[in-house]
Amino acid sequence: MRRLAEKETHLVELKAKVDDLDRVRRKLKELNAEYVGTFTQKDTYYAVPQGRLKLRETGGEEKAQLVYYERPDLKGPKTSRVFILEIKRQDFLRAFIEKTLEKKVVVEKQREIYRYQGTQIHLDTVKELGTYIEFEKPTENTSKAISQARRDLEKLMSLLGVKKENLQTGSYSDIIQKTG
Repeated sequence: MRRLAEKETHLVELKAKVDDLDRVRRKLKELNAEYVGTFTQKDTYYAVPQGRLKLRETGGEEKAQLVYYERPDLKGPKTSRVFILEIKRQDFLRAFIEKTLEKKVVVEKQREIYRYQGTQIHLDTVKELGTYIEFEKPTENTSKAISQARRDLEKLMSLLGVKKENLQTGSYSDIIQKTG
């Protein structure tokens, strides 16, 4: 099993329910946001003592990502500490993990990715849940940088018409477990 990449990242992020992805796409185009691509992703979440652990498999790719992250369940911009291990043989990694950990839930989605002023924007159509937008802004782990990133995301919410009452607290896995 050959590792491709490993990294630790600090992010400020948020997630919100949206009813009209076409309206958001138009606004992103007006802002000249960079379209990265559209991907089919399957995230399998596993039971761990703290934080969240998921195996991300992306359609058409041989590699997979094992993602561990710690993030408070709050509405609005919140900080996350993310560890990503990228592995070339996703079939082997999936078999290994399923032998050692209890599977919690599987989240399947189509994700459109855009970039705008250092923020990655995800337009997600999630099986069983509907449509969402996510913002992820990498940041240094300092209070000044985190405060600035939060302000940037709040400004982006305003530019894209994301309503505060539509902000979500947890991950897609949490939402599926609550509705299931």
